Amino acid sequence: MALGYVRPAVPAEAGEIVEIQLTTWRVAYRRLLPASILDELDREFLTERWRSAIESPPTSRHRVLLAVEQGGQTQTVGFLAAGPADEEAAAPDEPTPPDPTTTVAITDLLVSPRWGRRGHGSRLLSAGVTHWRDDGFQTAVAWAFEEDPATRRFLISAGWEPDGLRRTLDVDDLLVPQLRLHTSLAPEQPEPDGPG
Repeated sequence: MALGYVRPAVPAEAGEIVEIQLTTWRVAYRRLLPASILDELDREFLTERWRSAIESPPTSRHRVLLAVEQGGQTQTVGFLAAGPADEEAAAPDEPTPPDPTTTVAITDLLVSPRWGRRGHGSRLLSAGVTHWRDDGFQTAVAWAFEEDPATRRFLISAGWEPDGLRRTLDVDDLLVPQLRLHTSLAPEQPEPDGPG
């Protein structure tokens, strides 16, 4: 069993987040996204974007959390970014887009492939849920690539389910379908005691 924990990111860790992002995309999504796009991702640009997201988030309800592996050497191995649902969380032509006052949207949930299956994704999601409930959100949504069964299985095993909505990303003239999953953030109610 891996020893690990989750904590908020600090701006100086933006480069570590980009390293996880690039490694994960290039390994897990190499069959989904054009190699030319993956190879041309600008590390400096992404680092500055993450630094800004951590240092100056759009709202106090936007969060970037890090998963940390403890062992011989403490290492950042994954991250989760989420905030109030915006237009990116909505499906095309969705009659009623998610309400940002009550719905949080995951924009990124990645664990470096080398550190997969050690509980880091579950710890990130659990910490996220705790923060989201504290922030007053009632529902969470996330987009997953249709051809990424690992992410879908992970979210479904955590109680999420597809909501039936889909979208297609145009990535360098390659159409990449996604489906949206959602979950209620209402605390689970304890089973009532028997009579007596």
